[in-house]
Amino acid sequence: MIRLASVIGIDPDKVDEYEQLHAAVWPGVLERLRRSSMTNYSIFRMGDLLFSYLEYPGSDLAADEAAIAADPITQEWWAICKPMQRPLPDRAEGEWWMAIPEVFHLD
Repeated sequence: MIRLASVIGIDPDKVDEYEQLHAAVWPGVLERLRRSSMTNYSIFRMGDLLFSYLEYPGSDLAADEAAIAADPITQEWWAICKPMQRPLPDRAEGEWWMAIPEVFHLD
């Protein structure tokens, strides 16, 4: 099982809209995530910072992430959500959401 956490900023003027969208995520987006073995997925907000956490029990994370990125419904969803997000300046090259390394885990 791989645990993934990441952060990104959010436009303070778009918080309500972003939260309304995520209160009713499109079924096609959810189905693509499930087909790509993404589980226990949560997004939290503190002020203008979003924190996401998910678990990946699959066998090929890169292929599953590519399938999500290639999905037309997901691309449409991202086109709505991305303008509301503010990537952090110290993220790695090519990252949108900045990956956070795990430093502790208790089962």
